[in-house]
Amino acid sequence: MNVFVAGGSGTIGMPLVRGLVAAGHRVTALTRSTTTAAGLHAIGAVVAVADALDRQALTHAVIAAAPDAVIHQLTAIPKGGVTRAADLEPTNRLRIEGTRNLLDAAVDAGARRFLVGSFAMLASGEAPASGTNAAGVAVRSMESQVLEATTNGRIEGVILRYGLFYGTDVPSTLTTIDMVRRHRMPVIRNDQGQLPMINVADAAAATVLALERAPAGAVYDIVDDHAVSFSEMVRTVAEYTGAPAPWRVPAWLPRLVSPYMARLITVRLPLSNARAKAELGWRPQYSSIREGLAPLARQAA
Repeated sequence: MNVFVAGGSGTIGMPLVRGLVAAGHRVTALTRSTTTAAGLHAIGAVVAVADALDRQALTHAVIAAAPDAVIHQLTAIPKGGVTRAADLEPTNRLRIEGTRNLLDAAVDAGARRFLVGSFAMLASGEAPASGTNAAGVAVRSMESQVLEATTNGRIEGVILRYGLFYGTDVPSTLTTIDMVRRHRMPVIRNDQGQLPMINVADAAAATVLALERAPAGAVYDIVDDHAVSFSEMVRTVAEYTGAPAPWRVPAWLPRLVSPYMARLITVRLPLSNARAKAELGWRPQYSSIREGLAPLARQAA
């Protein structure tokens, strides 16, 4: 299949492109920067350089690629992860305007399928923190645009609601590892959070299968078998890297210092990957963050 990946140089973009090429697909990867072109070429992709917010340039790039399918992985998340609501504003615009531009371009190019990488923690309508209302609106706009186009017969849309990405080469995970090693990342006493997580390699594998097998209009939660608390994640990183035991703080302290992050990390949103397993034949390689970050322990040994 001829596949156009928008956001090909992002956190999931690179492993996804690699997985698509390995599965025998021809891949055109869209990036905004020429500096990422060499890396995409090296893993077997044709590279298109354009800004998804430039409607004309994007349409030209997609039509030139003549794809059978388009995969939307457009984000502009800071490398260290999101620490305040303002960090999501560029991604919000991509999820609203960028989706509209990419969807129209895919239809104009004659693409049959359109997959979109969504975010499980914002898709439900239950914003996890004050200040994320705009981000939730953007995610739901992105999803509704694709599902409406599917209902209207313009294209076969599929929604993949990813958990929080993690992995030994994921920028936000690397930031966490660095802070834990420097004893700057505490755990929260009596942390009852349940965060939906997904190893980025498992997310990419699920996306390749969804491209090939998902029915039009399907919506999947792409998450680990087991949700974890923020504190469990920090303790796991400390254990695997040989870092000092994290210091413990009461729940009120993070709320005082960083209200946005405090509300985000204490979310209880356990989700099920049962539908993705049943319909896509997908099985995550890592059932939880403990398995997914085990390579850290081997590296530290």
